[in-house]
Amino acid sequence: MAFMVKHVVGGQLKNLTGGLGEEKSEGEKSDAAAKGMTQEEYEEYQQQLVEEKMERDANFAQKKAERATVRTHFREKYRLPKSEMDDTQIQQAGQEVELPQELAKMIAEDNQEEEHKQSVFGKLSNIQNVDLDQLKDKAQATLEDLKQSAEKCSVM
Repeated sequence: MAFMVKHVVGGQLKNLTGGLGEEKSEGEKSDAAAKGMTQEEYEEYQQQLVEEKMERDANFAQKKAERATVRTHFREKYRLPKSEMDDTQIQQAGQEVELPQELAKMIAEDNQEEEHKQSVFGKLSNIQNVDLDQLKDKAQATLEDLKQSAEKCSVM
């Protein structure tokens, strides 16, 4: 780890300062020899580092796109203004970005709860001190009374 930090930061510092103060003598070893590797092994090692960095960057971009998708979902749900930054991150991922499975389950449960709350029984159950069975009995009794009074009515 320290090697990577020194390699990344040291190289950039050297470029920034123009290599002042550090001039290699002709007798010094090459980077590969200094690390105890042959030139081929060193090149292979460097190639492996580049591939690992590309893989990490791709995974990071995918995670950023997933987070942007989550934010977009909540913006749509709560009718908030869209963010161009989130759209850009989703497009940069380059592949289909879906909500994480755990979040998708939570959203499905929330949708079911909202559908229940939107129904008549859901709204009635939110009212405190309401006995639904008693309310049903009263409604049926009222309906039966209306039927009986309709039968007695001479106009009909």
